[in-house]
Amino acid sequence: MKIFELQTELSFDFNEKHEVANISPYGFREYDARWLYPDQINKQGLEVFGYGLGQYISDVKGSGSSVVVGHDYRSYSEEVKYHVVKGLLSSGLKVMDVGLSVSPMVYFAQHHLNTDSLAMITASHNENGWTGIKCGIEKSLTFGPEEVSSIKKIVDNNHNAKIENNGIYQFIRGVKDEYIKYLSSGVKIKKGIKVVVACGNGTAGVFAPELLKLLGCEVIELHCDLDFKFPHYNPNPEDLVMLKDLSENVIKHNADIGFAFDGDGDRLGVVDDKGEEIFSDKIGLLLSEFLSNDYPESKFVIDVKSTGLYYESSILKENNCVIDMWKTGHSHIKRRVKEIGALCGFEKSGHFFINEPLGLGFDDGLKSACLMLQYLSNGITKKLSDKKLEIKKTFQSPTMAPYCEDGEKYQVVDSIIKKITDTKEKGATVGSQNIEKITTINGIRFELSNGSWGLVRASSNKPSLVIVIESYESNNEVELIFNYINELLDQTGKVGEYDQKLTG
Repeated sequence: MKIFELQTELSFDFNEKHEVANISPYGFREYDARWLYPDQINKQGLEVFGYGLGQYISDVKGSGSSVVVGHDYRSYSEEVKYHVVKGLLSSGLKVMDVGLSVSPMVYFAQHHLNTDSLAMITASHNENGWTGIKCGIEKSLTFGPEEVSSIKKIVDNNHNAKIENNGIYQFIRGVKDEYIKYLSSGVKIKKGIKVVVACGNGTAGVFAPELLKLLGCEVIELHCDLDFKFPHYNPNPEDLVMLKDLSENVIKHNADIGFAFDGDGDRLGVVDDKGEEIFSDKIGLLLSEFLSNDYPESKFVIDVKSTGLYYESSILKENNCVIDMWKTGHSHIKRRVKEIGALCGFEKSGHFFINEPLGLGFDDGLKSACLMLQYLSNGITKKLSDKKLEIKKTFQSPTMAPYCEDGEKYQVVDSIIKKITDTKEKGATVGSQNIEKITTINGIRFELSNGSWGLVRASSNKPSLVIVIESYESNNEVELIFNYINELLDQTGKVGEYDQKLTG
């Protein structure tokens, strides 16, 4: 595409004069770094961050190590990359710049170019004004809390680091084509599947349509042109506005399926042929059952936001598969998939982690779409809406994110854990049900006596909490559980407006 042909290598000025480095400490999150730019981090701050990241990479991999770098499509992303790369160069690294990318393309590039590390400039689906950096050393993995904390310590001690060119910079062309080849390799689907592709004007718009056409799909493009203003909605496959638009267009075009991709292409949302959303945890359930027939005795990792139906699946039980529930977050799930040798990992947010022999183990919305098309091609006479009926019906809330300050959200969750634990110990009911089980590996997930459950945790990448609810009974019970949670949150006096809300 022309946008890739027009890209040029960066030219650096190491004599630039900057203001004092500004780096908000709250930008260092559980598994990446995200700030409002330039309010929470300025140009000098980005360079100091790049220097600190480079020093950490050098400490682990040795001086002169290599790092592959890419950026998403926002008005300021290339500027952010420029300053981060200056910092990386000042720490003596060899920087291999692959230009405009989705995050999984940079993960792939680390394998393809055999670099020691990676840094992807992206704020994913966050609103305009946000920027961020996803980093990693071990292939297919990104940093977790310990690595991010170590980088923060280096940055804190080097706010006055001298930024000078001690490294090597190289602009690499053609990685996008190699990435598309990797995605399409070995994928066989029935021809003529009609797909509506919604990209919310995010970076996936220059990848997804090309890939799906290459696979033989009839593609209806929905906001696939790049526009960093995101004029229609943020590219977030959990966002109800994006899903409603996708649903309406699936019906309008009589399509077989609708795909929604997030801003940096590592997540997938799915709408069936009737225009009905299937939450990503249930898509994961369908895929795990599908894959378990060819890969019996496999392990599958799910996050704490995911449906409890994984544990009830007769297909997974018959195929002797193991379901492992773990912490939400792409870094956490990737590591868990590798640690236990799982075939795949599935997050309710739409991060799917497809491991060997099917993939390279990282989260990739485009690879996930390929797998979904293969699933759709298996059993040619059935539409996705028919296959969905094979799943037991449950009633699920959207993922809700009430505002809570970064400096307060973890303390708020701790207080909620205590309140819900007190409810259980007192034998009080939620709706008409007792709390039977509590899981605290990531916030608190409390299960009622009928199997329904609610979750409260702190967001890993924004100043907010995360609330998810699933009822085995009714939407009314979803509201009852929500009202119980919402009342507890109101009592803290530290929780603000919801991005999307039920009642209460």
